[in-house]
Amino acid sequence: MNTTRRTRHPRRGSVRLATTALVASAALALSACGGGASNPLSSGGEGGSGGDTNAIVVGSANFTESEIIANIYADALRANGFDASTRLSIGSREAYIPAVQDGSIDLIPDYTGNLLLYLDPEATATASDEVSAALTEALPDDLSASTPAPAEDKDAVVVTRETAERWNLTNISDLAPYAGEVRFGGPPEFAERPVGLPGLRDKYGVDIPAANFVPISDGGGPATVAALVSGEITAANLFTTTPAIVENDLVALADPDNNFPAQNVVPVYNSSKASDKLTAVLNAVSEKLTTVELLALNQEVSGANKTEPAAAASAWVAEQGLDKPVQ
Repeated sequence: MNTTRRTRHPRRGSVRLATTALVASAALALSACGGGASNPLSSGGEGGSGGDTNAIVVGSANFTESEIIANIYADALRANGFDASTRLSIGSREAYIPAVQDGSIDLIPDYTGNLLLYLDPEATATASDEVSAALTEALPDDLSASTPAPAEDKDAVVVTRETAERWNLTNISDLAPYAGEVRFGGPPEFAERPVGLPGLRDKYGVDIPAANFVPISDGGGPATVAALVSGEITAANLFTTTPAIVENDLVALADPDNNFPAQNVVPVYNSSKASDKLTAVLNAVSEKLTTVELLALNQEVSGANKTEPAAAASAWVAEQGLDKPVQ
């Protein structure tokens, strides 16, 4: 994915709508989509940095993971001579993408699959490379993106370590022989959405009986985790960078057939800010940002240490050697 302006696609203002049930269900503090109505852009204050390509206002959605990544971008940019500032907790994609387009902010971390569906609700790509290619095509003239990170925050089928070892589970397909025994917990819409129970059945042969589905309306939050850990449910729909996965030694089963669309972290910015230097810095960050690293950052902020997102980001940038100019 390169950073040039897209000349083949007009701005798609008509599709600025809530995208999918996946977006709605990811309203957790650590979900990939953002969700609340809070929008600091509506409260006044300075906007973006105008035409100066060296000045970059980095925004974030209104959840912790986005704030951490935004601070990482800002710190790495400062280390490379950019005049970078932050404007955090803007709100959902419906608020922050127009803010990038109109110059209220200049740069924000997003997620490939959900951004693609926002721009093109009829997109069908699911694998990382397919989603990235489709996103490149869908970007309007005023938006650019650099290379997505390996890090993903996406839906997953999660089981306890005990269950994984008892049934020798590695991939979702390994659940198929035990589907009749599985009590599956997730948001109510997971029972019907294409990437929910129907997708598990069609792609992996995991046919969960309707009576064995346990609707839990916390979007993969504490109630879902508690039900899984206690044994009330056997498997759950969680998000891959949820700290509870590490905290409770849970196992996220591999999704080799991409039932769940790829959700790689991707830097998105106003095309007027495009430069080789900006691309180099953002690509350097993306190269280091893996799912394991993102999990650790979320755990540092939301776990026992309760580190502030900006402090966790700064420590990570230094640890990765991104506090020095990119060569």
